Amino acid sequence: MSEHWMWTEKYRPKKLKEIVGQKPITDRLQKFLVESDLPHLLFAGPAGTGKTTAIIAFANELYGDQFQGNFLELNASDERGIDVIRNRVKSFARTSPLGDVPFKIISLDEADSLTRDAQHALRRTMERYVSSCRFCLICNYSSRIIDPIQSRCAIFRFPRLDEKEIRKQLSFIAQKEQVKLTEEGLDAILYVSGGDMRRAINVLQAASVLQKQVDADAVFTTTGKARPEDIHQMLQSALNGKFLDAQEKLRNLLVWQGLSGTDIIRQVHQEVLKLGIDESVKVQMVDMVGEAEFRLTEGADPEIQLSHILARFSLLAQSSDFRK
Repeated sequence: MSEHWMWTEKYRPKKLKEIVGQKPITDRLQKFLVESDLPHLLFAGPAGTGKTTAIIAFANELYGDQFQGNFLELNASDERGIDVIRNRVKSFARTSPLGDVPFKIISLDEADSLTRDAQHALRRTMERYVSSCRFCLICNYSSRIIDPIQSRCAIFRFPRLDEKEIRKQLSFIAQKEQVKLTEEGLDAILYVSGGDMRRAINVLQAASVLQKQVDADAVFTTTGKARPEDIHQMLQSALNGKFLDAQEKLRNLLVWQGLSGTDIIRQVHQEVLKLGIDESVKVQMVDMVGEAEFRLTEGADPEIQLSHILARFSLLAQSSDFRK
């Protein structure tokens, strides 16, 4: 095993062409490199899809040896107030670029965490220093960015990565790190990562520390997730009218395996969508899951809420002929 440092950084792409699964976006960014011009940018999409990597790779190719001093990266969720925009961001933006580069770049990660006052201050800074600085706002939800900023940006929407791309990258990393990764382990990583490349790589690294062979057991133990078949069996027991069996399976997950009630309810949501039942019944079940998830976030007891869901599923199965 090679040195123990974060594989997400070790295998982070250095060039745009190395970024996997986002070719339409990287092609557009490549054109900005050729034209030596760049608008303000807004990168939106789920976590782990390459948003931060894309702007760092772009800046690396644009600046080369002059990267330091011309690129500033901030996490807006940590520094989200108006003072950060007025002081740190403004002081960086107002100075001229170093060397013979056309402009500086400021990357604001998790920009949707900025307060509205901070966003309005940012808009004015973007307008005032456009000749010397470009901004790249990175967020999960573009709807949380005020319209005056959105209208000043070229918007790039990053979709979730295809499982084939994640599978290929994980196999490559496992080979380089001399980790034995089984097909079951790979499938388990894809299940728990949900299209998030960063999370998938982190899970692979953590599981490889736990045991030499990364299989499904290592992955689910590392992540604290239930096996999908355990969730499926619990649901089937409830839908077959065996509420006490379903309750026992739930108690095993919560008490003996120590899993999070929030994680279980989200996995229940995933498995409900896979059930071979009438779609109208799925709608009712998803509605029940959503209600329970809300109560959990408000501080309700996980075992009571999940037991309530299983009981409602059992009653629903008894009152409807819903099997295909």
